[in-house]
Amino acid sequence: MQEQLILGIDGGGTSTRVVLASRGGKVLGFGRSGPSNYDDVGIEKTRENIRLAVEQAWNKSGLVRRPADAAFLGMAGVVSDADRSIISEIAASLALASQDFVGIDHDIRIALAGGLALKPGIVLIAGTGSSCYGRNAAGQSCRVGGWGYLLDDGGGSYYLGIEAIKAVVRSGDGRMGPTALTERILSTLGVEEMQDLMHRIYSPGMSRTEIARLSPMVLETAQQGDSVAQKIVRDGQNELALLVEVAAQRLNYTTEGLSVVAAGGLAHSGNYYKSGLYAAICSHLPGVQIQEPVLSPVFGAALLAIEILGTYTPLEVISKFQQLDGEQP
Repeated sequence: MQEQLILGIDGGGTSTRVVLASRGGKVLGFGRSGPSNYDDVGIEKTRENIRLAVEQAWNKSGLVRRPADAAFLGMAGVVSDADRSIISEIAASLALASQDFVGIDHDIRIALAGGLALKPGIVLIAGTGSSCYGRNAAGQSCRVGGWGYLLDDGGGSYYLGIEAIKAVVRSGDGRMGPTALTERILSTLGVEEMQDLMHRIYSPGMSRTEIARLSPMVLETAQQGDSVAQKIVRDGQNELALLVEVAAQRLNYTTEGLSVVAAGGLAHSGNYYKSGLYAAICSHLPGVQIQEPVLSPVFGAALLAIEILGTYTPLEVISKFQQLDGEQP
């Protein structure tokens, strides 16, 4: 009998990651390509990047490519039935697996599935943007935040960057006291005079990603004792903690026994930031258990693909995935 194979797909705004594995947890191949948030790059580019990453994983396995027995796609930007229909059409066109064995959801779902190894709880995403997703033992779920940088994304890297720029402007006007952020942001942006800052922001303009890249400098300035930067970081951490608090309330969680996992580049940007974030979460939800992710999101997608096959996922599968998680490209 042919071994059953699964595909786990993590389609993000920066890259697309794929793992090809057996139902028993043997990792056969990894793939990686460009972004696949179709809101950002369009449907055809999303299709192409998924195809490239899947093809790479199959090629590395040394096996003849065929439809997998199950596939799960966790995709950035998937929040509605219309979004799921678009990704479903892409999956069908690429023959990833039989449509009855294809699962599709947002990328926060696979972050939770990997982070807590399929156990119920809450995942907080703190990256360029911010969002939160939780599931309880009854299978109820909810998403909080994740509305994009124009509407929300409080506490993420973009938030830290844009709030720092606003602080520099207010300080320059005299509406607030001096801050070390002024010299550092002007230098980073290649601006010699405050009067030139507006032109740098608006023309030629700065992208969301460029502004988010200011966050490490904001954290460093805060760590060095600048009170303005410290307040920006602290306010952002409280915004993130509020996401977790609301998710817990909506899922009727008590803090006792509630597991929370933080994911994303900002959440793991160093002990200074992490300790403050964890303290903020515990302040909002005393007694909550915060843990490090068990697996990365792409392996969370793989676990959910195995679930589609209708079997319980044994601990040995999770253990096998853990051994190779760090080797993905």
